[in-house]
Amino acid sequence: MFEPAKWDALWVNADLATMTPGGAAYGAIEDGAIAVAQGRIAWVGRRRDLPAGAKPATTHDAGERWITPGLIDCHTHIVYGGDRAAEFELRLEGASYEEIARAGGGIRATVAATRAADEDVLFALAARRVQALIDEGVTTVEIKSGYGLDRDTEIKMLRVARRLGRELPVTVRTSFLGAHALPPEFEGRADAYIDFVRDQVLPEVHRLGLADAVDGFCERIGFDAAQTERLFTAAAALGLPVKLHAEQLSNQGGAALVARFRGLSADHLEYVDEAGVAAMAGAGTVAVLLPGAFYCLRETRLPPVALFRRHGVPIAIASDSNPGSAPVGSLLLMLNMAATLFRLTPEEALAGVTRDAARALGLGASHGTLESGKVADLAIWDIARPAELAYRIGWNPCQAVVRAGKPVTF
Repeated sequence: MFEPAKWDALWVNADLATMTPGGAAYGAIEDGAIAVAQGRIAWVGRRRDLPAGAKPATTHDAGERWITPGLIDCHTHIVYGGDRAAEFELRLEGASYEEIARAGGGIRATVAATRAADEDVLFALAARRVQALIDEGVTTVEIKSGYGLDRDTEIKMLRVARRLGRELPVTVRTSFLGAHALPPEFEGRADAYIDFVRDQVLPEVHRLGLADAVDGFCERIGFDAAQTERLFTAAAALGLPVKLHAEQLSNQGGAALVARFRGLSADHLEYVDEAGVAAMAGAGTVAVLLPGAFYCLRETRLPPVALFRRHGVPIAIASDSNPGSAPVGSLLLMLNMAATLFRLTPEEALAGVTRDAARALGLGASHGTLESGKVADLAIWDIARPAELAYRIGWNPCQAVVRAGKPVTF
């Protein structure tokens, strides 16, 4: 695909965690090299096997560091106004997440703050949060709407998300989450609200090209399976893929529902049963686990990792960065939590923020592994072995980030 004489850059003196499945742990290549041309990986392998005639425009010495694919945070709510620190105090005093939501707090509190903020304010707040992820090796981030719950604010949030992708060195994938909660003006009229989202907001969001996928919250404090299905049917008619917040607080059949639409992912999943897992496996739907929310809400029911493994369901890990249930600013911390709380291996955790996170965003063909032809998103780490990324807490060993072949300046 790329002639060695036309390579733009070459990294040598590196160990590579390619994250390709089926071979060595982490897809590791010791004393490797990786070449870039036109923003894509042109060649990857052992340094001693470099093709004859390789004359890159620039050669970088990685200093015996490890190179992984750029990390991917595949589930965030990172665009919002305000904070919910007061609710954190209430939870510490014994109030549950559901109790706070039913009392008018929770998502509705953030909706009020987000509606009141203009685009520049939302952008400035979100840019700081995204930059913290970039500093930890993140090169792709998914951003949801869902704190507007009206047409104009949902569009405002998605415009901010698109702007983040233009102005920061990160790839942004957007998800329209209009069916996140019931806004005050539709109190007691959930079906009418779904009609509004389906018939008025979603078509406009699609016309403006602001959504890469459609998401929903299928839960007792969200929307039931029948309401979610109506939204998904509309999304499918527009050619938009779907994903779903499913089985976080109870089993509402959301995993099986999103699998029926061949959804990209089902997320949370603490209460999913084997029938739901089997449906996901048959549809190729990724399980996205969110240990930050599990930790912050002090949940005790673990997602059924053994079932995912048994059925061959890919497991992604994400920050769920949001102001209420997961005020998380570190994807690396989620690797440790995935290992310590959910008992994933360090290799599974790293795959969960690279290879399987890419699949959860529909980017498996272009991102998530170090393979020739894929986008040249790289993270360079000052570590002795990849397991350190899940092992250490509160420590950032990221030395450099490369996005589409170009080094990112911190």
